Amino acid sequence: MKIRQLKAFCAASAIALIAASGPAAAGPGDDTLRAAMTEEILNLDYNYTTKREYIILAQLTDATLFDLDPVSQEYRPAIATGYEWIDDLTLDLTLRDDVQFHDGTVLTPDDVAYTYNWIADQRSESNANGVVSRWLDEAVVTGPNTVRFKLKSVYPLVLRDMANRVMLRKSGTYGEGDGINRDAMANSLIATGPYKVKSFEPGTELVLERNEAFFGKKPEIKTIVVRNIPDIGTQQAELMSGGIDWMFKVPLDLAESLGATPMATHLSGPDLRVGFMVLDAAGHTDPDGPLTNVLVRRAINHALNTPDMAKHLIGGSAEPIHAACHPAQFGCDQSVTRYEYDPEKAKALLAEAGYPDGFPLEVWAYRDKAASEAIAADLTAVGIDLNLRYVKLESLNQARAAREIPAYFGTWGSGGTADTAAIARIHFDIDSDRNMSGDTALADLVLSAEQTADQEKRKAIYSEALGVIADQAYWAPLFSYSANYLVSPNLDFPLDPDGMPRLQNATWK
Repeated sequence: MKIRQLKAFCAASAIALIAASGPAAAGPGDDTLRAAMTEEILNLDYNYTTKREYIILAQLTDATLFDLDPVSQEYRPAIATGYEWIDDLTLDLTLRDDVQFHDGTVLTPDDVAYTYNWIADQRSESNANGVVSRWLDEAVVTGPNTVRFKLKSVYPLVLRDMANRVMLRKSGTYGEGDGINRDAMANSLIATGPYKVKSFEPGTELVLERNEAFFGKKPEIKTIVVRNIPDIGTQQAELMSGGIDWMFKVPLDLAESLGATPMATHLSGPDLRVGFMVLDAAGHTDPDGPLTNVLVRRAINHALNTPDMAKHLIGGSAEPIHAACHPAQFGCDQSVTRYEYDPEKAKALLAEAGYPDGFPLEVWAYRDKAASEAIAADLTAVGIDLNLRYVKLESLNQARAAREIPAYFGTWGSGGTADTAAIARIHFDIDSDRNMSGDTALADLVLSAEQTADQEKRKAIYSEALGVIADQAYWAPLFSYSANYLVSPNLDFPLDPDGMPRLQNATWK
């Protein structure tokens, strides 16, 4: 029995079992949304975490200086009511005077300045340090409701970082000197968001209750319970029996099978994660190897049936992509050179490059085995003697850092940031081991986009850079990903175009 058929069979069997025992009540009876997450929740302070699960929770518990509209990609006032660039390196912010922390303390400019200065300090060891220390020289209080940010250099993504990455804490939260406590907010979070922590058992359950003193629009649902349930089958059973109302990262087969019943609703929306192949154009693994030839790299692009991969292996709203970014990201120019699926053209290009009988190629991969195998099959079909090495991510990272990988299938989610900067810098900075192009001019071009605050100029720079990447076939772009959810039929859960789940926007039908 094929894997797809087996999953559907298992789902159908489980549905039959639940149905036989009679339906269980689920819904808004106690105004509590119960969500399941596979990954363990161990730390509530997003200043010290990174995973998607923690981003989702931070949007519930924290508020930031600005909000980013997921549709228009415009920055909206939040804790900051306005801003003014005094010059290219000086940004003044005006703050609301009615923002309260969850313990009732009123937020002040001192809290804002403290938070940013702490995170920019290397001693903080914050996961946000690398982002903030890149641009922040110092944050200083300039009035009863104003803060000035002094920048190290021109940086056009300051508002993005303020909207996405830095969660505000009370002055002195993390201590000082020998009394530094980086885990101060890990279990007992005091923040400013629409929900506050009622109880937390790390790795087991988090209970959030609506913050009635929240300065912004209050969520409609009073209580959210987040349960750690590592097994997807257990999540499925809980959803069908009414134990949970929401699950995400659902395998497509299960989402479609269970979503076809009255017990659950299948939602499929966009995700900023994209899949791609990176090719050793620089010749790190072989200075005279086939991948240093642009005709070979173009042949590889033509050999890959990305429309079928997107439709049948990723599914949902996944689509083939043609540029080294997600189409929803600012600056992701879609007018670059496209390599349509054409195996015969791929063979002709290989022959023109001097490889009519193909060549041996080792491709590394660490996730989405079905897609990895499809890539291998497509390249084999045009004559490439392909060896697929399917490994753990840690092994791939180590081998890539040692420049031992000629090609790999990778993915990138951009941290949920709908800006090409979130994918371009880390993959095309010349000092990044992810950059296998060896193109220093391209690296300089990519980084120059972060040296201007002129958005139209940034867009033009990214268009030029993406055009070079496509023309030189440094990547073989594959597909965007799809986010699959299963929710209670009683729950209305809106999906945003940036693929970020926002439980605070959920309502009961």
